[in-house]
Amino acid sequence: MTVGKVYLVGAGPGDPGLLTLKGRACLEKAEVVVYDRLVDARLLRYVPPDAELIYAGKAPGRHTLGQEAINALLVARARAGKVVVRLKGGDPFVFGRGGEEAEVLAAYGIPFEVVPGVTAAVAVPAYAGIPVTHRRFNDSLVIITGHEEPERQTRLSWDGLAPGAATLVFLMGRQNLAAICARLVARGWDAATPVAVIERGTTPEQRTVVGTLADIARRAAAAGVGHPAVIVVGKVVGLRPGLAWREEAPLFGRRIVVTRAAGQACGLAEALEASGAAVVEFPTIALVPPRDPRPLEAAVDRAGSYDWLIFTSANGVAMFCARLWARGWDGRALARARIAAIGAATARALRTWGLRADVVPQQYQAEGLLAALAGEELAGKRVLWPRAAVVRPVLATGLRARGAVVDEVVAYETVMPQTDGSSLRSL
Repeated sequence: MTVGKVYLVGAGPGDPGLLTLKGRACLEKAEVVVYDRLVDARLLRYVPPDAELIYAGKAPGRHTLGQEAINALLVARARAGKVVVRLKGGDPFVFGRGGEEAEVLAAYGIPFEVVPGVTAAVAVPAYAGIPVTHRRFNDSLVIITGHEEPERQTRLSWDGLAPGAATLVFLMGRQNLAAICARLVARGWDAATPVAVIERGTTPEQRTVVGTLADIARRAAAAGVGHPAVIVVGKVVGLRPGLAWREEAPLFGRRIVVTRAAGQACGLAEALEASGAAVVEFPTIALVPPRDPRPLEAAVDRAGSYDWLIFTSANGVAMFCARLWARGWDGRALARARIAAIGAATARALRTWGLRADVVPQQYQAEGLLAALAGEELAGKRVLWPRAAVVRPVLATGLRARGAVVDEVVAYETVMPQTDGSSLRSL
């Protein structure tokens, strides 16, 4: 029997951009992915389409799968010869129960590998503008679970957290915030010590509430701060007003729906997220090949006979060039033709196929393209325009008015995508 392998992969604290390159490589070869509640769903895009996805999310008081069931699942899939990725929020060995899962795998002789992730203990404060270490304020960092198991309530040595030059970071402690603050004050911490509670850190929904040991529980409750949350105690919290870079982003706190077709929204979504926005991708159109591909195929067959190729979208470029390349041809088949692109994005799409636009107008629409071609002799010239199924007639009419022989061929159609609306339910 061939035994597979399990990768215990840290997904980071929320921002999908914090996944490591090695973590991504594991996802790309996974046959089974067992993932947690706080893992950004966009990371699953790296997973092969035929991989088995198993949700094992845990919320306070609600576990989809218990830990023993998760352990058994990892063992069973690996014994079936599968490459298994256990995708966990943060770092699997920092209060992520990854150590327990690794012990089980070792006990059953299952090969495994640990791929560390960016821990919330460091990343979440950083996204809130709080460095967990700073030589003016502390010489140590203590990371503490704020959610102890009931049977071991006394294991944490609160006496060991006596006031000193340390920053304390509590993970999973929102529910016990008041008790944490009370215990620290009881052990000599100044009630005026700065405290920050950061909800959903590193995500576009990040919120930070700042107070002191004396009043942070009340402030967090008044703000309605929920799970997950990271608690930071120490003088370094005082640096936040000047360092809160994430929440100063121009679109922070805004939620924006991107309606572009699936596969085309990524660049726009990334740009919006870089400006702090929470982006919901909800495509309202899908691109499909033409219902009758014969005219496009015929145009590709005679591509070398045209004097001009006109492209008015990156989609037209992709559909036309894909068919050209499928025949074993490349840009040399178009050596006779000059190429016009309606705008910079279309010109960039051409460059990905090794083609350069001769004409790109300043005004990115049909009228602008016609104006850019004003100095060209078009009478009797053969022009191919691979386009969408539905377009304005302005361009073709304008070219024909100048004597051009225009072949319009449908390169793609737009249709309503199949969706259950789940993306919008989060709005």
